Amino acid sequence: MLVVNEVATGVVRDGGWADAGGGCGDGRGRRAPPGSLPNMLTIERAIVDKIIAHARADHPDEACGIVAGPAGSDRPTRFIPMTNAERSPTYHSFDSGEWFRVSREMDDNDEEMIVHYHSHTSTEAYPSRTDIGYLRSSLADPRVHRVIVSTRDPDEAEFRSYLLVDGEVVEEEVEIVESYE
Repeated sequence: MLVVNEVATGVVRDGGWADAGGGCGDGRGRRAPPGSLPNMLTIERAIVDKIIAHARADHPDEACGIVAGPAGSDRPTRFIPMTNAERSPTYHSFDSGEWFRVSREMDDNDEEMIVHYHSHTSTEAYPSRTDIGYLRSSLADPRVHRVIVSTRDPDEAEFRSYLLVDGEVVEEEVEIVESYE
């Protein structure tokens, strides 16, 4: 089952999608009415499936990666799983050599990071203190959607997205579409 802070929440069970009703959450069980969150990540279902599959494959360690898209578009199109150099269930960082190569590829393709994702293996899909510290650092691009997938339940995956807005971590709605066309 997939739990998403989505305009029309989707559920995944055994790889199959089903409708689970509407709404969006704040990562702590409270629900905000649809349309009430300030920003939205629109992402194709196939990319969401790849992110979740990567998180499941790397479990019990955190998975991490990015989704690149055309510069200035806010449209995530190219899924890029990264190696978690830490190989840790509680922390992730990109392999520096791999990150250098991917950064050059994005520059060469006139792309930018639209989504930075990672998994939480034993907690909810809500930013940890470490995640929040990074989001508030000068290294974090506030335009990048920060997706967290929780794989703590083998039958359910939480998929949530956050942005840093005026120094505060804010959950945003996620709209999962079949295609951008």
